[in-house]
Amino acid sequence: MKKKWRNRLKYLLLAPLLFILLVGCSDQKSTDSGKGVKEIEFFNQKPEISRQLKELANTYSEAHDDVKITVTTIGSGEGAAGLQAKFTSGNPPEIMMLGGTSEIDRYQDTLLEVSDLEVTNTIMEDLLEGALIDDSLLAIPMNVEGFGWMYNKEIFKEAGIDPESIETFDDFVEAVEKLDQQKEDLGIEEVFAFSGAEDYSSNQFSAHFTSPEFDHSILEAYEATELNWKYGDQMKAYMDLFNEYNIQPILGVNYSQSVEELFINSQVAMVHQGNWIVPTLNGIDSDFVEEKLGILPVFGENNETAKIVAGAPWYIGINSDIDDDVKEAAKDFVDWMYLSDEGQETLVHEMQMIPPQEGYDVEDITDSVSQIIYQEMLDENTSAMAHNQYPDGWFQLVLFPEFQRYLDGYSTWEEFEKNTSEGFQEMREQ
Repeated sequence: MKKKWRNRLKYLLLAPLLFILLVGCSDQKSTDSGKGVKEIEFFNQKPEISRQLKELANTYSEAHDDVKITVTTIGSGEGAAGLQAKFTSGNPPEIMMLGGTSEIDRYQDTLLEVSDLEVTNTIMEDLLEGALIDDSLLAIPMNVEGFGWMYNKEIFKEAGIDPESIETFDDFVEAVEKLDQQKEDLGIEEVFAFSGAEDYSSNQFSAHFTSPEFDHSILEAYEATELNWKYGDQMKAYMDLFNEYNIQPILGVNYSQSVEELFINSQVAMVHQGNWIVPTLNGIDSDFVEEKLGILPVFGENNETAKIVAGAPWYIGINSDIDDDVKEAAKDFVDWMYLSDEGQETLVHEMQMIPPQEGYDVEDITDSVSQIIYQEMLDENTSAMAHNQYPDGWFQLVLFPEFQRYLDGYSTWEEFEKNTSEGFQEMREQ
C-alpha cells in the first residue's frame, strides 16, 4: 500500500518536460545580461497576478538602472514541479514564490534567512510561523486569504435573516431551513452550491475542523503524525446539512457552475469559498461584490465558536546561493514591494490581495469580505490553514475520494474517519 502513496505522479510526469523547457529558458537568460546589471528572476506560481507582477518589476527596474527583474510564471497546479525543475536544471530563481511550509522546508538549504528585511517587522506575527524552519525565518508571507460561507446579503435580507443573529451552529441550521422554506419566493434553486466535484473544496472545508485539533498552529499541523478527527462530529453535521440543501447531484457541481453561474446570478444563497473569488465576481458584476457579498464563519470546534480560516497560502523566499550584490538587490526589491507606495497600491488595489502586514486602515482594503478577513487576522480570531500542511497527496488521494463517497451515501461517517485517518498516518510516515 505504501508504494501507492509514493507515486507522486504529477512531479514524475511534469518535471522532465518542465526541465527541458526551463533549461532552454536558462540558455536565453544567460545572453540577456548587460555588463554590471544584476539580473533577478522572480518565480511566480499565481498566473492571475502575472501581469501586475511584471509591471511592478518593470517599475522597480526603471528606477534602478543596475537591476533587471524578470518574472517567470508557471501555475495551474504545475508551479511546484516547475520550481523543482528550475533547481534540477541548475538555474534556480533569485526570488521564488513558495506554496507553504512544505515547500519552504524542501528548499531550506538554499533559502536566505529574512528576519532582517524591513518588511518582516510589519508582518502579522502569526503569519510568520509557517516560514519558521528550525527557528530560522526563511520566507515572508506574500498575502492573506480567508474562507468560510460566502453568502448573498440581499437574499438573507429578503428572507428576514440577520447574519449578526447567527451566534451558534443551531442558529445557522435555522437560517438554512428558513431559506429553504422560502425558495420559491426568493427565486433560488437551492440554499447551497457546494462544489463537490472539486478536490480542493473538500480540502479547504476540512481545515475548519482540523485546525482546532492542531491548536490552530501551522507548524503543529505540519509536524502531526496523526489526524484523529477530534472535531469530526462538527464536520459531519455541516456535511449532512449542506448535502441536504445543495444543488444536486452535489458531486457534479464544479467551481464555474457554483460561483460563476449559480451564486453570482442569485440562484443559491451560499457557497463555501474565499476572498479569491472577488476578482472573478468583479469581472462579471462588480455591483454584486459591493452590494451583495458577505462571509460567515464556521462553527468548527463546537456549537458556539465560529471562525474564518485565514492565513498565508504563499510565501516569498530569496535564494541564498547567489552573489552578495544580487542578494542585496533581491532583498531591496522585496522590501520595496511591500513598503513603497507603488508596491502597496499594486498589492491591494490591482492584485486585490489582503496584505500580510499590520498598519493598513481596514477601509483601504478593496472589498467588505476582505476587510472582515483582515480585521479577524488582526484580532487573532481565525483558524489556521491546516489544510496546506497535510501529507503530500493526502487530500487528493484519500480525503477527496472518501469525502465524495460519504456525500454520495456509499460509506458511513465511521468509515470516512477510519480511512482518512489511516491514510494520513501512512503518508506522513514516508
